[in-house]
Amino acid sequence: MVQIIMVMPKSQDADSVRRILMKNGYANVFACSSGAKAVSLMHEFDDGIVISGYRMVDMMYSDVRADMPPGFQMLLLASKDALSAKQEQGIICLSMPLKVHELLDTLQMMTRGILRRRKKAGGKAKGRSEEERQIIREAKELLMTRNHMSEEEAHRYIQKCSMDSGTNLVETAQMVLAIHIK
Repeated sequence: MVQIIMVMPKSQDADSVRRILMKNGYANVFACSSGAKAVSLMHEFDDGIVISGYRMVDMMYSDVRADMPPGFQMLLLASKDALSAKQEQGIICLSMPLKVHELLDTLQMMTRGILRRRKKAGGKAKGRSEEERQIIREAKELLMTRNHMSEEEAHRYIQKCSMDSGTNLVETAQMVLAIHIK
């Protein structure tokens, strides 16, 4: 679930947007009126979305943006005049008055991006245990001996089989060992 932190100068505005989001399935929505509170909340999470007004009680949206941790994205809600005067990289903007469907569509797009990034980060190669390295080594040695491959060719063969079958390298090495030992 993606965390959404709303920081708007008027707490009633933040509460009304929060109600809209919660009504449409967004459960983790935090509302605040000060930039300092928003920054404090951001540092409690790994990633999320900050929905910000142009100017808060204690700081501008750009100050909040400057203190955002790397996993966060900002959605700026401001008047058309304010948006045309300031265009920054990495900030998604919606003009006021706000249209509910535009807000929901934009949040859905941003949420998908965060979830995709999470999935990608979770799929990064993790260090293999000594047992797993040994299984891969034995499979390569078997291929080198029986099929007269170099170590590099054996490794590439296991790697290609792994990609083709959709299994990880260790499982593929286990399959190579099981097939050739019989």
